This record gives sequence, C-alpha cells and structure tokens, in this order.
Amino acid sequence: MKIIVFGATGVTGLQLVKQALFNGDEVKAFGRNVFTTEMPQSDRLELIPGALFDEGQVLKSIQGCDAVLSALGGATDGTDKTRSLGMKIITGQMQKAGVERIVAVGGIGILQADENGLLMEQENFPPEFIPVSEEHKKAWEHLQKSTLQWTFVCPPMIVNGEPTGSFKTMANYLPSPNSFRISSGDLALFMLNELHKNEYVQQRVGISN
Repeated sequence: MKIIVFGATGVTGLQLVKQALFNGDEVKAFGRNVFTTEMPQSDRLELIPGALFDEGQVLKSIQGCDAVLSALGGATDGTDKTRSLGMKIITGQMQKAGVERIVAVGGIGILQADENGLLMEQENFPPEFIPVSEEHKKAWEHLQKSTLQWTFVCPPMIVNGEPTGSFKTMANYLPSPNSFRISSGDLALFMLNELHKNEYVQQRVGISN
C-alpha cells in the first residue's frame, strides 16, 4: 500500500511513518520540516517538504497514493486552524485525486456523551479544551461533507511511547474502562490496522490504553 502521512513530524506522525515502513508500505511524509526530524532511513520513504495550506502541493503529494493518514496538530487555544483548514484542504484534494480512504486523528471532545450531545457540550467538560475541540468538530464536519471513506480517531491525552497492542476502541463513544491516555505508538498501530480492516468507516472512534 502507498500511504501519505500529514503531520508526519509529530509524535504520532513519526510512529505512523515508522510502523508503515515496518509493515512494508510505501510512505510519503509531508510537512515543512521533514528533513530536520528523526525520520527513518528507507528507500520506500519519500520526504515531501510542503505547506499544508497550499492546495496544489497537497494535491500533487496525494496523487498516486492508496490512502491518507492525518495526524495534524498545533496549538490548542483556538488560534491555530491547522486541524480544521488542513482537513478541508486534504479532503478536497483527495476527492480531486480520486483517493477515497483516510484515517485521521481528532480529539476526545467530539465523541458522544449520550444520544443528545457530544462530550465537549457537557457541563463537566474542561473549558480549556473547548477551543481545540471546536477545531476537531470543524474537521469532522469536513469529513462528513466529503464523499470519502473516513475514520476519525478521537484520542484522549497522547503520550509518547512505543506500540504495545494493548488498547480498547469503541465506535463514537469512550471505551470502558478508560485510562484517558493512549500511547502514540498504539494510536498509530490502530490507525494502520484500520486502513486494512475497515471496521470503523465513517465513524468516530474512542480509544484508550
């Protein structure tokens, strides 16, 4: 499989690149600083320095791929539009390129609390996480409006760590019991597995170690 990773220089993105190469996939790593991070060495890895908000660069990088993995991050105070605008651009250019499958990282706030509302809409949701949750919600809306086969993984706190294979998932809700943390390695492991298993297509996914 030929995969492109957006957000490839973050802790989850690096795990996605490393694990995809380990699996034998061909990988494109897209970002502004791909040559300055600790990327693995492989003849199946193509480093693409590019600007996420440049539609032409994004389209060119997606062309020829079988699937997209997005681990976009940034500031959490609501001033950084990387998550929402980035997803709008990625989904739009995927549709132009005829690439249908995307597995992306969102946030815990947009999981369902109950039938009538999201976690971010509940009174006990931490107010400091509302701005970034709003960004995740906008990104989710772009996925929903698209014609793509999408999966939106909504992790709690991501801690830098290697994959263990020991984690729980649930469609649209928090899994139970829940540690409210997931290692970057296990998050990447789930995302890559989901590309092949397609168990959560057009669903959000709660995940926890």
